[in-house]
Amino acid sequence: MNIEPQYVNREISWLDFNERVLQEADDNKVPLLERLRFLGIFSNNLDEFFQVRYATVKRIAQSSKSGKKVFAGRSAEALLKEITNKVIKLQDQSAEILNRIYQEMERENIFFIDENQVLPEHEEFLKDYFIEKVNPGLVTVILSEDQKQDLSDNKAFLIVSMSLAENSTPNRLYALIEIPKDAKRFVVLPRNKYGKQYVMMLDDLIRYNFHIVFSFFNYQSIVAHMVKITRDAELDLEEDVSISYVEKITMSVKDRMISDPVRLVYDKEIPDDTLTFIIKKLKVDSTDSLIPGGKYHQRRDYMNFPSLDRTDLLYSKFTPLPIPNLSLEENILDAIEKKDYLLYAPYQNFSYVIKFLREAAIDPKVKSIKITIYRLSKLSHVASALINAAKNGKKVLVQIELQARFDEQNNIIFAEQLEAAGVQLIFGIPGLKVHSKICIIEREGEKKKLRYGFVSTGNFNESTAKIYTDYTLFTADQQILKEVNKVFNFLEVSYKLKKYKHLIVSPHYSASILKKLIDKEIENHSNGLPSGISLKINNITNYPLVDKLYQASQAGVKIKMIVRGICCLVPGIKGLSENIQVISVVDKFLEHPRVYIFENGGDRKIYLSSADLMTRNIENRVEVACPIYDKDLQKEILDTFNISWNDNVKARIVNKQPQNKMVKPPARAPEQRSQWTTYAYYENKLIQ
Repeated sequence: MNIEPQYVNREISWLDFNERVLQEADDNKVPLLERLRFLGIFSNNLDEFFQVRYATVKRIAQSSKSGKKVFAGRSAEALLKEITNKVIKLQDQSAEILNRIYQEMERENIFFIDENQVLPEHEEFLKDYFIEKVNPGLVTVILSEDQKQDLSDNKAFLIVSMSLAENSTPNRLYALIEIPKDAKRFVVLPRNKYGKQYVMMLDDLIRYNFHIVFSFFNYQSIVAHMVKITRDAELDLEEDVSISYVEKITMSVKDRMISDPVRLVYDKEIPDDTLTFIIKKLKVDSTDSLIPGGKYHQRRDYMNFPSLDRTDLLYSKFTPLPIPNLSLEENILDAIEKKDYLLYAPYQNFSYVIKFLREAAIDPKVKSIKITIYRLSKLSHVASALINAAKNGKKVLVQIELQARFDEQNNIIFAEQLEAAGVQLIFGIPGLKVHSKICIIEREGEKKKLRYGFVSTGNFNESTAKIYTDYTLFTADQQILKEVNKVFNFLEVSYKLKKYKHLIVSPHYSASILKKLIDKEIENHSNGLPSGISLKINNITNYPLVDKLYQASQAGVKIKMIVRGICCLVPGIKGLSENIQVISVVDKFLEHPRVYIFENGGDRKIYLSSADLMTRNIENRVEVACPIYDKDLQKEILDTFNISWNDNVKARIVNKQPQNKMVKPPARAPEQRSQWTTYAYYENKLIQ
């Protein structure tokens, strides 16, 4: 008897998500240059997967543990092999997709050329470009058998093999060239008189100029193949009381660049002796993932492929819309005092967040600002507004998370700038990341101090706000903000636990409250009252919560789930999860909100949250889910949820075979592409 598994392994589910990204690169309806960029996103995702998730499995495989308990019956070694096989399959698919994209680009008069295809008219341009912009920053290292060599994490290198004159000793030399990170990966050549646009990879430009780089070697032949190493990204925070937390993070980020390798991607045309040489040099062992690939790696660079002045090959731009009745030209704090407002970026303008902070920074009645920061833009208006507030004598408290993965160095830089301006910094609680997205200010009112604030599902980052969909609630609800202030009190004095009537706060209360909310839906259904659960989240991996949703399904509660990424839950299993449906929407914008909706017998409970239903969010982070009490805003969230749920253009069915099958519209039903429909929804609100 074939029994369906109750859970999907999180690593395998994540790879299924990345396959959805790859589907976008393969979709002929997606503009051509956007398809190339989706290929870059797929590659960038895979890099981070190996740095974090694969590295975790590898550490377990190397320990005395089998991993079977952690990985639901699989040994860590078996899971590593399964991951490697799946990644090789996806990499092969991505190479085929890239070739098809190249062919279509040629039909658009855009041509990639390599070092053997240079036209005479471009020779002078390429020579000058190399000498002026590439060669000065080129790092070239001659390798020897006994020389120690560490390749930096997630960078692409050319391994050069030179055959020297017969009487030379040695008669073969290996060299290593790092692809410069500051130089543009794609060299755009002058368009010719026939309108043809040529593009050359930086790697090929380097190959084309080997005679300049190695002019002092008398080589008879020279070949180069690309390799890329990915290393374990886990930070090693030593328990050394003699150095500060910031110093620990800084040192650990530096150590990450030479940590244990977990993946080696190489050109499958590389000679065996060269591959053996580099594997030995890098100390890649049997548990590391060896991934054969094509001539070019570091495909994440396609995320920044130049537009080539071809707007016809790009998505049309959505101009961020204003929030109805909330002006960016008038006093935003006074408006929020009268009613709650909801921002849904990038459909609406993220400038409201900046306006709120800038206004607070200069308003004489504002006395203090408290905010949590997880990821900031490289040039952050949020940080500058907080610095401005401190210079105006406001008491500014910033909880900045120094362990925000891959943003550690950026956050350390901002922490130093904020501290220098007089901002009070707190770095959270040992063992807990602070992932909540909250801000609160205190302002003198006519009779007493009032609190104003915002709670968000996403980072306060104006760069990602252009491509991540996220809700932000602006409120002066004193009951909610009193509890937001309790969260800050907990961050400052963590041994004092607070109680909350309105917020759902991790790590102490989220699991129990979510289970109670689900139990209430089970009870309501059994009593014939309106019941149902709707969730929009990034990931669900927490097995106890999965089991609780299974329990609700078995009781007859209908459950709708929009899960962008990892989903360990399996929907549609008779007798277990037949009342659960799961879809995933992948499109122009990255779907990032966390929304929990409970029918609650007809009196809906709706929460916006920073937390996914993952064990790390529930047990190991400080997270905040905030209730939405305003009926108009509740309707807005329900409307936009239903728009996503009814997507029949970019929605995929999750964890049903075949995996990632597109949702098809019923016969004669109109197509609905939810991100486009959502933008139209907010346009219509402006004219109502």
